[in-house]
Amino acid sequence: MAELHTLSVLTLDEPGILVRIAGMFTRRGFSIQSITSGETETEGVNRITVVVETETLPIEQITKQLNKLVPVLKVVRQPPETMVSRGLLMVKVSCDNTNRPQVVDAANLFRARVVDVSQESVIIEATGERSKLVALLEVLEPFGIRELIQSGTVAMARGPKPMLQTR
Repeated sequence: MAELHTLSVLTLDEPGILVRIAGMFTRRGFSIQSITSGETETEGVNRITVVVETETLPIEQITKQLNKLVPVLKVVRQPPETMVSRGLLMVKVSCDNTNRPQVVDAANLFRARVVDVSQESVIIEATGERSKLVALLEVLEPFGIRELIQSGTVAMARGPKPMLQTR
């Protein structure tokens, strides 16, 4: 049965590495749900977080193949029970003076922030796990979603141990 898998990939900061990693998934017919890349605490090292839906055996094979790429330093499959993951959502919701308090209350319920207010809409920013962001969108849908954008997931293992030991 297919399920979501989150991989954290540490790579040297080289041009084209993100495309090479995404290409490995694409060539094998995997649908990438989310992919993000950013700098780490170590200069010259980037961390790429990939969320993909697939069976357990193929994800193990892709993990082994990722480890063979020269600029890849480490690949870790993040088990859901031992990781913290977050995404960012910005959504523009239709509202006017009559229903604006309801929209703001809905944002507050999800610990989201109103970051912009105009006569006909508000922009809400929320961070959290995927399920929280989906639930927020379901609550806001009746008001009318004019526009939305979501970032990819970032994930980190719980506990004090860093992914890459630099000393």
